Amino acid sequence: MRAALLLTALVTDGSGRRLPPGSIDRIVIDKSDHELVAFDGGGGVVLRFSVAIGSGGNGPKRVEGDGRTPEGVYRIDSRHRSRPFHRFLHVSYPNAADRAAFRRGLRDGTIPRGARIGGDIGIHGAPRGPLGTFHKAVDWTAGCIAVDDEEIEELFAAVRPNAEVEVRP
Repeated sequence: MRAALLLTALVTDGSGRRLPPGSIDRIVIDKSDHELVAFDGGGGVVLRFSVAIGSGGNGPKRVEGDGRTPEGVYRIDSRHRSRPFHRFLHVSYPNAADRAAFRRGLRDGTIPRGARIGGDIGIHGAPRGPLGTFHKAVDWTAGCIAVDDEEIEELFAAVRPNAEVEVRP
């Protein structure tokens, strides 16, 4: 029943236009501009949101706990409700390039032995608590991409399974 409701739900793009489920097949996140842009199957921009990213500063994610948001091309590989973040679109980090860079770092000593590559990266809503509606004023996540709750609702309903996610520096 829940899947049927999700499939019949429609969302708007802020201009009143309705986005059918599965209409977003590509998302580009520009970390330096703090922007998420969603595209439809024809390559047209359908949504544009400001975002908060990882608190770890510039550069790609290297290890679990570094607070950085990964950079590269990924997929939306699952989705779920999230108690702390409203909705969660899981991103397929780490990809093959991330794993290769991690192994190189272990070999050359730039990544300490015993470190883990991490995972559980996604696009999600605002945190519960003191940041609330001001959560985009500072980069606060552990490596995820955060949007407002209303925005994750739009994405959650309109992003097709396995949609591409490109995260740029």
